[in-house]
Amino acid sequence: MDHHLLAIRVFNRVVETGGFTRAADSLRMPKATVTKLIQNLEDHLQTKLFQRTTRSVSVTPEGECYYRRTVKWLADLEQMEGCMTESQSAPQGVLRIDVGGGTAKHVLLPALREFLERYPQIQIDLGVGDRNIDLINDSADCVIRSGPLADSTLIARRLFDLEWVTCASPDYLARYGTPKHPAELEQGYPLTHYRHAVNDRVLPLRFVDRGKTMELLYRYQVSVNEGNALLASALAGLGIIQTLRFMAEPHLQSGELVSVLSDWQPPGENMFLVYPSNRHLSAKLRVFIEWAVERFNS
Repeated sequence: MDHHLLAIRVFNRVVETGGFTRAADSLRMPKATVTKLIQNLEDHLQTKLFQRTTRSVSVTPEGECYYRRTVKWLADLEQMEGCMTESQSAPQGVLRIDVGGGTAKHVLLPALREFLERYPQIQIDLGVGDRNIDLINDSADCVIRSGPLADSTLIARRLFDLEWVTCASPDYLARYGTPKHPAELEQGYPLTHYRHAVNDRVLPLRFVDRGKTMELLYRYQVSVNEGNALLASALAGLGIIQTLRFMAEPHLQSGELVSVLSDWQPPGENMFLVYPSNRHLSAKLRVFIEWAVERFNS
């Protein structure tokens, strides 16, 4: 029964990831093992679950029907087992969280000791970077990210509001002057832009003028694809940047950075904790969600 249950779990992961190799990587098992388990499952059911070619894997109609039934059954089984486990022990195990570099440095890591002291049997594997990951393919339990939620199969819990700030170093402003209007940035102000970590697209500076959003992408001398590096470039006097206020706030308070063009700042966003809707909440993930909402959504 354990072998058959493993085969069903592997089958579901192949469906969710869209391939045998990706499923094997996310489950951390050899691809040959995944292939053998699927073959055994198909032999047991006497049904072809996948159409396989050298280039692609697609679910058969029978496989799609089997997935819809087994995904709910597995969720119910995990919930039942989770309830039994939770009644006997404290939350434990490895919790995989993915978060942007700035949020990790300025928000999550300074507060994380409080969580670990409350739940000492939980081990955190923290993935840090500005690349938006796939929760299934990258085997993360949850991510902390800003902006709108594009995938309707995910659940997002709001943590806190974000505010943007445009800023530069005092040395930079002494050399180039302080702009009074966003349009002046075209007139010889060196800029540092953020470059998207996935598609390499350089993002414009955003401002709001009389209710209308302005997106300005003037010539820049530097672009970076990571939030902490963007902040470091401003501290080094390389250019005006636009960043999240919680990252810049300590440097604004100390005078290392100066806010400019504050009357034209774009509207803020929300920071969310995101996790799959079709995955049973393990005890470790559930308590982390509860702690994060309690700690940051106040």
